[in-house]
Amino acid sequence: MGRQAAGRVLLQRVQYLDLARKVVGIGSVGTRCWMLLLVGRDEQDPLVLQIKEAQASVLEERLTASPYATHGQRIVEGQRLMQAAGDIFLGWVHSEEEIDGGAHDFYLRQLWDWKTSIDLETITCRGLAAYARACGWTLARAHARTGDRIAIAAYLGAGDNFDAAVAQFAAAYADLNEQDHRSLSA
Repeated sequence: MGRQAAGRVLLQRVQYLDLARKVVGIGSVGTRCWMLLLVGRDEQDPLVLQIKEAQASVLEERLTASPYATHGQRIVEGQRLMQAAGDIFLGWVHSEEEIDGGAHDFYLRQLWDWKTSIDLETITCRGLAAYARACGWTLARAHARTGDRIAIAAYLGAGDNFDAAVAQFAAAYADLNEQDHRSLSA
């Protein structure tokens, strides 16, 4: 049984309890988002799904048309390509019902708010380097899964030109952030 089929089986075993609107982060400001509370055996067996609006990609007007029927499907299929093991509840829906004046696309996923990150106050230089390697490996793996890995490798080459360019960009961006912070503080 595939992930999608397993998700459907599990969803048949839960029932709706509540729905709440959620205010979303920086990149999603202005999009519609809800938290859907479902329960299994009883209220001690909750499942929380996020229903998030899927809008057109900012790149869409400059690229060829998406091969997907909806923006939600585009986002979901992109996530499935990049992730080695994804959310079994990840899916999309197109709503023809008028919400705030028209039809909309959404994608669904399990809310997993147990995210964690490094503690910038206590991490050592060695720990930060290990964390950066893990992030770089994960990002490179996702790109290799979704793009032409041979073309990407050929573009990057065997030398360290790309590494140096990324490091130079990161340093320049850090300088810009510091300058912006000084301006904001003033």
